[in-house]
This record gives sequence, C-alpha cells and structure tokens, in this order.
Amino acid sequence: MGLSFEKSIAKIDLEFYLKQLSDIYSLMDLKYSNVAEFYGSNCTGCEDNCCLTRFHHHTVLEYQYILEGFNHLDPEKQIKIKAKALKIRQKSIEADRKGTRLRQMCPLNSAGKCILYSYRPMICRLHGIPHELHIPGRDIICQPGCEAFSKKFGEKDYRRFDRTPFYKEIASLEKDLKQAVGITTKIKMTIADMLA
Repeated sequence: MGLSFEKSIAKIDLEFYLKQLSDIYSLMDLKYSNVAEFYGSNCTGCEDNCCLTRFHHHTVLEYQYILEGFNHLDPEKQIKIKAKALKIRQKSIEADRKGTRLRQMCPLNSAGKCILYSYRPMICRLHGIPHELHIPGRDIICQPGCEAFSKKFGEKDYRRFDRTPFYKEIASLEKDLKQAVGITTKIKMTIADMLA
C-alpha cells in the first residue's frame, strides 16, 4: 500500500528507530510472559483466535517494522502474502459497506503461526491478559483480558500489568521518527492494509 510518506522515510536511516522499537518489544515480551505465566495463560489452541480479529495499528514505526520483516521473506512467500492481504482487504471493504462484522485470519498466519512473529505489532504482543492504562487526568483504565482469558482465568487474583510505559515509549519514538521525516499524517491500518 503506497503511502505519501514512504519516499520521505526512504531518505533516513530507519535502523536507529527500528532497533529502539525492537528493544521496547523485548521488554514488553518479557513483562507479558511473566504475567501470563502467573496466570498459567497460554494462547496455543485458543478457539477465540485473536489472529482473526481486525486490529488497527496507528504508528508509522510499527508499519515500517512489519515491512522490515516482510522484506526479509523470500519473494515467493511475499507474493503469496500480498495476494492474501489483498483478498482480506477487499472482503473488509465489502463488510464495512454492508455494516457487518468480519473475522478473517491475518495474512501473516500460516498453519496457526505468525510467520513474522518477531516483527508483530504491539497489540499482537499484548492482547489477551488483563491490563491497565494510566492516562493523565483520567481514572485508571482496567481491562479484564480477552473473552477466552476471562472464561478460563477470570476468578484468579489480578496481577498488575501496566501497558502505559510501553505506549509512552512507542509514542515518543513515533513522534521522533515523524519529526525527522516531516510526517504529519495519522495512520489507521490493519496488517492486510500494510501488506496489500
């Protein structure tokens, strides 16, 4: 999907930003797995597969990170993924026109596994377990986790998992990247949008 800022981004060295994002993701994964382990939560075999959920991603940084991983795939695999992404995007557009909800498998899912797992966006990393978010001037927002988690572990004591530091770090890095490139555009894209 060609976006107006892609030529501007091509002029800077993205490696600095992508490395910082990778470091944030590493800490995020560690914190998440510690909390998931506390609950005994494991997404393997989950019937309410979040890879069927239409998540929107809002950072140029995560978009570029997905493309970085995608560009490391062999060309044949890229062609297949692009074709899947185009079909998914078209079905999503049709569902939006009709006002219907649509659950489709992410184009990066192959045989139940994400083929760009280490490049997956923040929401894919953090989805599922209960968490909280601290927004200045507002009450703490607490979420119970996904429906499958709530059914299985809802009675267990809450283990604090604050997403706020990760949101802040990524927002700050996103701001720096956009300023360096001169991007003022906001994005709202699914994985299929990114790869179609």
